[in-house]
This record gives sequence, C-alpha cells and structure tokens, in this order.
Amino acid sequence: MEADMPTIAIISQKGGAGKTTLALHLAAAAQEAGRVALVIDTDPQATASQWASWRQDAPPEVIDSPPPRLAAKVAAARGQGADTIVIDTPPHADSAARAAVEIADLVLIPCRPSAFDLAAIQTSAKLVQLLRKPAFVVFTAGSPNAPRIYAEAGELVAGYGTPSCPIIIPDRAAYRHASAEGRTVMELEPAGKAADEIRQLYQWTCRQIDMAASPSGRITA
Repeated sequence: MEADMPTIAIISQKGGAGKTTLALHLAAAAQEAGRVALVIDTDPQATASQWASWRQDAPPEVIDSPPPRLAAKVAAARGQGADTIVIDTPPHADSAARAAVEIADLVLIPCRPSAFDLAAIQTSAKLVQLLRKPAFVVFTAGSPNAPRIYAEAGELVAGYGTPSCPIIIPDRAAYRHASAEGRTVMELEPAGKAADEIRQLYQWTCRQIDMAASPSGRITA
C-alpha cells in the first residue's frame, strides 16, 4: 500500500447490506477531513453514480468501472490526485468482489445482524482470507439499541475468521432522508448520531491502515 493513498473495498454477496451507503459515506468523511476522495462504482445498477448526479457532482467524485478495468482506474485516479479510493461492488458478483479485493488495502464487509445475512458473509470471508487481505465485518442497518445482538453477531463472524469492526452503523432515518436529496448524513445533520458514527468509522478505518485522517498528517486517536 502507498501509505497515504489507500484503496478500500466494500464487498458483500448479500443485497441490502448497505454497501453503497457505506462506500459513499466513508468517501464523504475522507473528503470532509480534507482528503481528495473517489468512489469507484462497479455495480451495474449504478446507485452510487445516480447519487452523484443528484448532488450535481459535488465531491466526493463517483466514477464507474467494469471489474477488469479497476486496477487501471485506480492507477489513473491516483495520478490525477485522488488519495482515498473506495470501491463499491454489486451483490452476487464474485468477479467484481475479487477484482476489488485484489487491489484493496483494506476490505470492509457490511452485514445486517440477522441469521441469513450472517450466513451469507462466509463467502466474502473466504475470499479475503484466500487473497490474504485485512478485512473486517461492519454491522449495518440493525437496531440502534441492541448491544446483545451485535455482541452475538460479532462472536459468530469471528468464528468465520474475520473480526468485526467495533463501530456499528445502525439503521437511522437520516440515511434515507439524506440519500433522497443526494446528500450525506454529515450534510443533513452535522451534529446527528448518524454523522458521528460515520466519522468514528472513518477515524477507525484510518487507524487500521496507518493513514492520517487528514492531509495535515494527524492520526486521530
């Protein structure tokens, strides 16, 4: 990895896990911190690209790419000044997930804390282990007030060989309201709980890849 130019892949074989929401918000948090962030959308449904058009291409920038072109797109983006790249992948697409993981410095696997979703992440867990990439499960879209459920889910995914992220991104109405307006939760409710959770996740992500949260070189505690 180029120490201060990471590529983060968001993968999950299960639809509805919140991959696009996570990808867009991580990139937006990096942009908010002063970085030049880019989202590469490999999903044929192009949800991330649609969101970008709704916000009239305000940063973070979103571009699309077929999986075979990912490495070239990442290299070109870095050459044009992007220093934080987040790859959004479609569900049920092994080729796209593999291509993203191969070039990623860190892999995040969003997962709802439900039995079906937890079972489905085994495929993603095996992929990151096969390719020897650092990866974490990020619990998403569950209740904001269910610590026991998240604790039990964390024990289960640890058994798959992939640890869980300590920051949980629960279901909050702010995400639905923000996405409908082509905005982020940080823009919609800067002091809200959702915005705080995303910022915490971004800071935690920076620590996993030894990256300063902002270009000034400060790594947040």
